Amino acid sequence: MTSDEWREKTKTMNNETKPRSYKDLKVWQKGIEISRLIYEITSKFPTEEKYGLVSQMRRAAVSIVSNIAEGQARHTTGELLQFLSNAYGSSAELETQLILSRDFRFCSEGDFGRAANMIDEEQKMLSGMRRGLEAGGRQGDSRHSLLATRH
Repeated sequence: MTSDEWREKTKTMNNETKPRSYKDLKVWQKGIEISRLIYEITSKFPTEEKYGLVSQMRRAAVSIVSNIAEGQARHTTGELLQFLSNAYGSSAELETQLILSRDFRFCSEGDFGRAANMIDEEQKMLSGMRRGLEAGGRQGDSRHSLLATRH
């Protein structure tokens, strides 16, 4: 099933609103929140870190949501799973950089805690989505049941 066929099929299944775009995915929306927070936190870093941790952290945060978007736009569940795996890897990279920024005292404990909690939530969402898609692949294409949206 192509992603266009999937979108058409899931528009009104069970009279529920189904995601038509990556922008409808809670996991993508959480990633946007993380990106905004990371930009806010890194704006307070020393200027000499502009091409160091600031650049690395911002790139990793943006990579999370970019991989989710690209994966959802792909034509197969297998491709989506690969991009979700990439997004999870970027979240682990960001988490590591966040720990370093705290250890170097570039960010406050409060900022660290907020960001670390959001990254943890994102990782849980990504893992859950992957597990569901993998299980759905064994039972047929059930992408529509996993792509929850906010209303």
